Amino acid sequence: MSRTSGASTNRTRYAIALGSNRRHGRYGAPADVLRAAITAMADAGLTMEACAPILHSVAIGPGGRGFANSAAIVSAPLDPPALLAALKRIERAFGRRRGQRWGARVIDLDIVLWSGGRWPAGPRRAAAGRLAVPHIQMRRRDFVLIPLARIAAEWREPWNGRSVRQLLGQSGRRYL
Repeated sequence: MSRTSGASTNRTRYAIALGSNRRHGRYGAPADVLRAAITAMADAGLTMEACAPILHSVAIGPGGRGFANSAAIVSAPLDPPALLAALKRIERAFGRRRGQRWGARVIDLDIVLWSGGRWPAGPRRAAAGRLAVPHIQMRRRDFVLIPLARIAAEWREPWNGRSVRQLLGQSGRRYL
């Protein structure tokens, strides 16, 4: 698959982190918002290969409200920018608007790993505010690593070759 094309007949795999800490008028509590977002991803043409159990975590920063978090492994005939665009459309459909960093949000969908390795390709990292896969903060976020370890413990992060299980162990948390 070309790393620059929007679509291809080849499918690649992605690990997606999901989070919500605001009720939704139609879907309800944050955990129900995550379930609805998983359905929306499947409706958008992503093949759902695995979904982690939903866990609850405390907010980081000024968000104030605790989060419901999960992770999903999906496959799609999309390169990372095309998948990001699809995820942003789902977020907007759920009422997500740009706002305060780490603030309350009805849904957050982040690409954290890609079977194609790094995006952008090569030794350089993405500019601030641009798509970077693996997600730049993934290693520091137990609320991403814990659910991801439940469904993809052996997936290796391309920068250093450590598995999700190893990254979680380095964070000081026990593997669930």
